[in-house]
Amino acid sequence: MSVRVRFAPSPTGFLHVGAARTALYNYLFARAEGGVFILRSDDTDTARSSQEYQDDILEHLRWLGLEWDEGYGLGGPGTFRQSDRYERYAQVAAELVESGAAYYSFVTPDQLDQFKQDARTAGTSPAYDGSLEPEPAEAGRRQSEGESAVVRFRVPRPGETVFTDVVRGDMRFEHAQVDDFVILRSDGRPTYHLASTVDDVDYGITHVIRGEDLLSSTPKHILLTEAMGGVPATYAHLSLLMGPDGKKLSKRHGDTAMAAYREAGYLPEAVNNYLALLGWSASEDDDDVVSMADMIARFDLGALSRNPAVFDTKKLDWMNGVYIRNLDDEAFVAMTLPDLERSLGRSLSAEEVERFRDLVPLVKERTKVLPEVSEQVLFLFRPLDGYDEASWEKVMETPEAAVALDGAIEALTDLDPWTTEAIDGALRDMLESEGLSARKGLQPLRVAVSGSTVSPPLFESLEVLGRDETIARLRAARAELA
Repeated sequence: MSVRVRFAPSPTGFLHVGAARTALYNYLFARAEGGVFILRSDDTDTARSSQEYQDDILEHLRWLGLEWDEGYGLGGPGTFRQSDRYERYAQVAAELVESGAAYYSFVTPDQLDQFKQDARTAGTSPAYDGSLEPEPAEAGRRQSEGESAVVRFRVPRPGETVFTDVVRGDMRFEHAQVDDFVILRSDGRPTYHLASTVDDVDYGITHVIRGEDLLSSTPKHILLTEAMGGVPATYAHLSLLMGPDGKKLSKRHGDTAMAAYREAGYLPEAVNNYLALLGWSASEDDDDVVSMADMIARFDLGALSRNPAVFDTKKLDWMNGVYIRNLDDEAFVAMTLPDLERSLGRSLSAEEVERFRDLVPLVKERTKVLPEVSEQVLFLFRPLDGYDEASWEKVMETPEAAVALDGAIEALTDLDPWTTEAIDGALRDMLESEGLSARKGLQPLRVAVSGSTVSPPLFESLEVLGRDETIARLRAARAELA
């Protein structure tokens, strides 16, 4: 049997990091098993669905490199948008009613509330069992006369649904605790349970890999599948993602949309690697940095953890930095030069581009997210228009600052040749003669030429900046101290 898995997001929001992890695990499993990865659009929530959200999901799946084999935008056995398949869902609902596996329900919300309240008072299950419905003949008459009714699935009682979840092990659900659930609304729209199950059967899905929040829906989907004459899929319910505070990951923990991480300068390879580790040990030797090819080769659905995973941006930052350092220089320039030019508001000259290339090995080592590059080097390509206030207060309002600036101006004014090695020697000689430590003597120079305590290595930066501009900035900063 060929593996067929699906990622089925609802276009009611931007692609969430948790959904991206679900998509990734489906993708890895399909590739590891030589199977088919399908993308579906579960867009029956017409009030909240939008094309903007749909486009975002597609765009960021492609950005992550999670290309699907069949599905939305590609074709395959039928359409992969649920909103195009209402007739199919209505057909299945009608067939289930005809077979007795479902029925038209006329119970009102108030009656349901009273049923559940009475059950709790009596100490019995509050799961609705259809006992408030009219006799079949009466129900048929009311339905034929056009009275509003939903279609409910008739849960077999007594009974239980038992299945083995690949992640969570043996699962058992007593039918006494499962409502006769709605599968078709009174306006003809399917519920999630019906639409999802019909699609899984029609598209031949063999494995359903999804979040644990849908675990309680699984007995309903198995019962529906069997009532349709289908073979239930194998289920694997993934642990939820938590914030550092141990609560379910949400906007209160920061950005949760994949677009935000892309715009913030994370590489897709790093994001995939990090998401894969949130519930799985991808490497046999505890190496956290694992390529997509190696993840596919090693992926084991049964090795996924059932414990909640913590989404920690600090580790993602570290991992992104590793991937950035592993970029070749030309790829690094191609990724970061446009942002530098946007920050400058102009294009760099050919000479300036070469100056930027000279800095690449130094800047890469200090970069965790791509926008940090322009922040580090802007001072080399435009006039200094001020100083970071915190940096100035910390470094320049000290007794050593004026001594360091005076000493540097004297040591560098006639320095020849103007090279990193010569600058290094001249300034270290100055520190020794003035009795200054490297920290107290060089940080004022860094703030003077860059405006901040954060910049690429100082001596290399001064070489790129040039003698005249370096001396001019050192003198301007010294004047501020006077």
